Amino acid sequence: MIRVLLADDQALLRGTFRMLFDATDDMETVGEASDGREAVELAGARHPDVVLMDIRMPEMDGIEATRRITASEDLTGVKVLVLTTFEDDEHVAEALRGGASGFLGKGARPEELLDAVRTVAGGEALLSPTATRALITRFLAQPDPCPGSVHERLECLTPRERDVTGLVALGLSNDEIAERLFVSPLTAKTHVNRAMTKLAARDRAQLVVIAYQCGLVSPASREEPSRDAGVSAGTGCRGPFRR
Repeated sequence: MIRVLLADDQALLRGTFRMLFDATDDMETVGEASDGREAVELAGARHPDVVLMDIRMPEMDGIEATRRITASEDLTGVKVLVLTTFEDDEHVAEALRGGASGFLGKGARPEELLDAVRTVAGGEALLSPTATRALITRFLAQPDPCPGSVHERLECLTPRERDVTGLVALGLSNDEIAERLFVSPLTAKTHVNRAMTKLAARDRAQLVVIAYQCGLVSPASREEPSRDAGVSAGTGCRGPFRR
């Protein structure tokens, strides 16, 4: 059962979401917050699996609430899925830097929202197409400085871990990475998990942010590499890619 905490300043929306989740066999609503501050407090008290977080809220906005939740050692397993009407590059970047595991527009269909909650609860990253384009545009145009400590950890990645990190940053799933590198999906997942551990990334969304911030992926990654050429032709990651 996936435990969901709702954080939105509109009572009607919270009620609609509650009915949706409570009518779904594998989900239940464990609380409702009308602002960011209350969301942080309820997350600490209820320990949900996923917080469905709005951005524009009184008292404390969703981005600051996300930062506080994901920074808390007591809430390590809590994931934040941002659901908002503001899918512009600044909001996407700030939400992901703040530790959000996913970003979905409020125009999403109910089944898309349910799938998004399951995806985030399972430890995967979830970005809507609009949010993905905005994220890539922002980080390729104005990459933020990467902390020296992260640069040092990049040196600890094996060539194959760099391969998969670059492909994760391009939005590929484990199955797609496995197909690209001619390995099993389980092997691809293992490499992704090891890269996240070494880079202290809480999930794939954070791995994407680190890859762009630190220049592991360059603007050349907009070009789609051919299958026969491996991934080195298009990702722009430092160091050669090996099959």
